[in-house]
Amino acid sequence: MKIAFAKPSLPIEGAIAVAVLEGKVMSVSARKLDDETKGALGRAISTSRFEGKKGQTLMILAPAGLSVSRVLLIGLGKAKDIDALGAQAFGGAAVAQLLTSGETEAVLAVDPVDGSALSTAEFAAQAGFGARMRSYRFDKYMTKQKKEDKPSLKKVVIQADAAADAKAAFVRLDKVADGVFLTRDVVSEPANVIHPESLAAMAETLKDLDVEVEVLGEKQMKKLGMGSLLGVGQGSERESKLVIMRWFGSAEKDSAPVAFVGKGVTFDSGGISIKPSGGMEEMKWDMAGAGAVIGAMKALAGRKAKVNAIGVIGLVENMPSGAAQRPGDVVTSMSGQTIEVINTDAEGRLVLADALWYTQDRFKPKFMIDLATLTGAIVISLGNEYAGLFASDDTLADRLAAAGKAVGEQLWRLPMGEAYDKQIKSDIADMKNTGGREGGSITAAQFLKRFTNDVAWAHLDIAGMAWSKKDAATCPKGATAFGVRLLDRLVADFYEDKAGK
Repeated sequence: MKIAFAKPSLPIEGAIAVAVLEGKVMSVSARKLDDETKGALGRAISTSRFEGKKGQTLMILAPAGLSVSRVLLIGLGKAKDIDALGAQAFGGAAVAQLLTSGETEAVLAVDPVDGSALSTAEFAAQAGFGARMRSYRFDKYMTKQKKEDKPSLKKVVIQADAAADAKAAFVRLDKVADGVFLTRDVVSEPANVIHPESLAAMAETLKDLDVEVEVLGEKQMKKLGMGSLLGVGQGSERESKLVIMRWFGSAEKDSAPVAFVGKGVTFDSGGISIKPSGGMEEMKWDMAGAGAVIGAMKALAGRKAKVNAIGVIGLVENMPSGAAQRPGDVVTSMSGQTIEVINTDAEGRLVLADALWYTQDRFKPKFMIDLATLTGAIVISLGNEYAGLFASDDTLADRLAAAGKAVGEQLWRLPMGEAYDKQIKSDIADMKNTGGREGGSITAAQFLKRFTNDVAWAHLDIAGMAWSKKDAATCPKGATAFGVRLLDRLVADFYEDKAGK
């Protein structure tokens, strides 16, 4: 979908979306339309339950006297509460209502809002971002869609007095949306399309943005001693891969990079410890952590972020076969530490163990952040509202939480400690890969920490956030790309060169 910016002008063809504050306070554009229709909009509001609360919408077929086909009223809530997320929700609500309406073009009228902390330009840019984010569809395999279910909206024009400034601010946001869409695409694809080799190929497309991409195969990983990662994929006919993406955007090319590490289990059957059949089809998105890392790297490179960044993703398929890893097997990780595999369905941590060690050993980063759909326990703990945050460094944890709040990708920090670490003590190896049901997300994090070699590190358990079964303000149900905006904002706020801020 094309997003454009222009100064307010009439007449307008197609649909127009205008804002209403809580308490039925119409924006400047809404009042103008009301005047042109001799109070028709005001009467429509007064006879409805629409009050201008955040997220409320009211669609009105255009009254006589207007050139537009329909008017969409969108509630902003209270002026003092309007922030970037509220502006995004305004754009997202417009697209959600109009995407399949039959309209091909829509105007979003953005006016100054007294009492809001956002400037008109900022609001307009964020509204455009929300509109584009909500326009996402993954329908490539639908061959018999009804006409009324197909998207008709092709263009959204954001009209604001500060159109030029808004357009300039949108450029960066548009590149972030590119990263989000790539992640949503790869997470949405079925496992017969996205597997280690094809996902590695998707990562290689970032070369077009001057990202250096390197792909290691099983022979290379075996030579490096990655027995932990390789053990997970040994039951599959698909060869496991390790992908390294490097973006050098800092003026100091030799400065230590930031590093993102992603779990990329392209399908997780559970292996010999096989999962129940109900819902197993959802395990195509067990690579959402890797998908988020690819998307974040695309966002950073696309907007030419002034930072050195490394993305490392471990790609495997966890399948049961005569060659598969068994419960009770002992594997040796790249770090030299041995692991007793108690449960082959606790495989993501085995992949990350070698990926984390490789990252810190080769690149000596400022910090490492891993993202993984790691445990069902985190969904039981936090539901689908927060991702779990575990960290060895308080400053990194605080910065991640702040970035997450700013972009609406919320994190909740959970404890770690020696008592939890004791739960993964093995009788025959250095550790075992699961510590039982109690504190399952925490013991998984304790396991990962053993492979960070004291580098500042944070672990994001995104199992409850990678996929949504309901529509949200700027994301239709399905793959969310959780983590892309979060990592981009973290870098933008705290780790880019001063000149790039």
